[in-house]
Amino acid sequence: MKTVTISDVAKHAEVSKSTISQYLNKRYDYMAEKTKQRIEAAIEDLGYQPNIVARSLKQKSTTTIGVIVANILHEFSTQVIRAIEDVCHELDFHIIVCNADDDPTKEKKYIDMLRAKQVDGLIIFPTGDNVALYKRMISINYPVIFVDRSVPDVPVPSIMLDNEMASKVAVEHFIEKGYRRIGIVTTSIIKNVSPRVERINGYKKALKEKGLPVVPEYIQSLEIDQIQTGLKQMFESADPPEAILAGNDLALIEILKYTKEHQIKTPESLALIGIDDVSFASFYSPSLTTIAQPTFEMGKKAAELLLEKIQKRDDEHTQHVHRFEPTLIERSSC
Repeated sequence: MKTVTISDVAKHAEVSKSTISQYLNKRYDYMAEKTKQRIEAAIEDLGYQPNIVARSLKQKSTTTIGVIVANILHEFSTQVIRAIEDVCHELDFHIIVCNADDDPTKEKKYIDMLRAKQVDGLIIFPTGDNVALYKRMISINYPVIFVDRSVPDVPVPSIMLDNEMASKVAVEHFIEKGYRRIGIVTTSIIKNVSPRVERINGYKKALKEKGLPVVPEYIQSLEIDQIQTGLKQMFESADPPEAILAGNDLALIEILKYTKEHQIKTPESLALIGIDDVSFASFYSPSLTTIAQPTFEMGKKAAELLLEKIQKRDDEHTQHVHRFEPTLIERSSC
């Protein structure tokens, strides 16, 4: 089947190739409405498909960005991606989304693949273990923004929640409701994932500020498949916690599984707050008190910062962290 060219479209529409080029690039300022309609009809009649690769080489831009999430199972990730896509759509940019599964090897593979595809920049929820690769991109002024996490000594702007404040708000709410034995459960901090570490630190600081002891047995930071065992140990202790802060949505789901299996009633026997306002929080029974992240604002900011870098309005390399405030959504679980 013969490939339809821009010359074929120009001939069919009875205009010049440059006019077709102006139409394809949405430069309509001096183009009559009838001319636009003829070109549109010619493209439709001939089934013309612009050569995006050729245009990218000429313009030195693919109008595409890559988004590499650490774990796409987190509801936070999908909501941030949606906000990024909204901003890019408005500006005729496209996004390619990859899931690294918190695996540095997989993350590196996706970074290399996306750069080979000539994407104009990357938004990364970093694993933190590809420091040399991050720094190489910075050294050649390649546009990069981090989301949810920062990486020490890597001067890349980061979009993050005020994680210590999120834990503080939760702990203070527990205390206001009369709870004193307060625990926290997060997914593993072995790799020093910054939001998890910060949430535990915020939890400890809040307890100390309120004059309550920090009980090591009440702090569980484990791989997903080990959380059930960790919860069992917590509840079999001499003084089990009467309230638990779930450090993220995946930890919350594991806690809910445990309480259901062991018939632990919430909030009668265990008060519960989760960081991340999961989609089922309002209709779960009992409805779940949560600490919400402003996910759409965070995604929007990440996209705007990256597009500024791509358009050369910001080529500075700083480790500035853009912090966003959490919001307590009070429901029935606490």
